[in-house]
Amino acid sequence: MTTHIRNLEPRDQRRWLELWDDYNRFYHREPSDEISRHLWKRLFDPAVPVHGLVAESDGQVVGIAHYLIHDSTSKLTPVCYLQDLYVDPTLRGGGIGRRLIDHLVKEMKSHGWSRLYWHTRENNYRARGLYDSYAPHSGFLRYVVENG
Repeated sequence: MTTHIRNLEPRDQRRWLELWDDYNRFYHREPSDEISRHLWKRLFDPAVPVHGLVAESDGQVVGIAHYLIHDSTSKLTPVCYLQDLYVDPTLRGGGIGRRLIDHLVKEMKSHGWSRLYWHTRENNYRARGLYDSYAPHSGFLRYVVENG
């Protein structure tokens, strides 16, 4: 199976939504049509720094990644935050997640971004096995204050 990474395209919407909904369920969030429609629109708005990638194998989208480019108070050039990464569960362990991250590492180098970073749940051991191959755990804890 040959997998290539490319930018998300409008033709990917149906399969993207399936994977996006699965991703939300994985993180114990009920998928929201309103949020999904909003995100889909933002992914194609050039004024918004949110971007999407897909992993495609044999003409089928099998993985998605969403990332944001933003300034940092501690760096001179922008940084890239990999916010969402999801691979079809039936294909995990086959290198698709690695290919998506490797693509962003190449983008980071070619665009001169200072850093690529992401986070995951502490008990997401399978993903952490992949992530640990890129860098050691940063040791930071994440705190979230929700509005409402």
